[in-house]
Amino acid sequence: MMQRHQQGIALPIMLIMLTVMMVSGIYLIKSSTSSALTTANLAYDSALAKAADAGLHAGFAYLRTVVNKADLENNQAAQGYVATLNSTWTVSTPAFWTGSVIMDPNAAGDRVEYVIHRQCDFTGPYNGNTCIKTSARPNAPTPVAFGSSLGLGSARYTTQPQLHYVVTARINGPRGGNVVTQAVVLKGP
Repeated sequence: MMQRHQQGIALPIMLIMLTVMMVSGIYLIKSSTSSALTTANLAYDSALAKAADAGLHAGFAYLRTVVNKADLENNQAAQGYVATLNSTWTVSTPAFWTGSVIMDPNAAGDRVEYVIHRQCDFTGPYNGNTCIKTSARPNAPTPVAFGSSLGLGSARYTTQPQLHYVVTARINGPRGGNVVTQAVVLKGP
């Protein structure tokens, strides 16, 4: 009887399969951890955005309660209101936030900062000023087509136009997250 020598091929194949399974397992663990971190970051960002909305609401509330429209012709530092907006500024420009108001901390301890800008080049009345204006209503009679009034100083209105105000709010979260939100409010002069 002849004895056959065993080749031992099963052991290297099993070691290769175990290595592939181990690498796959590590990848799956890392993938699920990354998904959990991404989900947590999205939830954190959403919570910051909701907190920043408090600044938008505060700015809108101020604009809604102004009875004397002449008050909107000049800066109102206590209200976070600036009667001008330099068109070259962005929210990253430090001068953009000059005159802003920092609200009291919310329940999470976050502080929201907001500023309201009237989209005019100069303080004072909107007449003779370069402001972004819109027809008071879509059906309001104007000598130009509706929608073309958004250009600076381009339209002549037969009724009083609405001026554009931009309310900008930002929040810097404790984990380094930053959220900036904006809303445009139209209000008659």
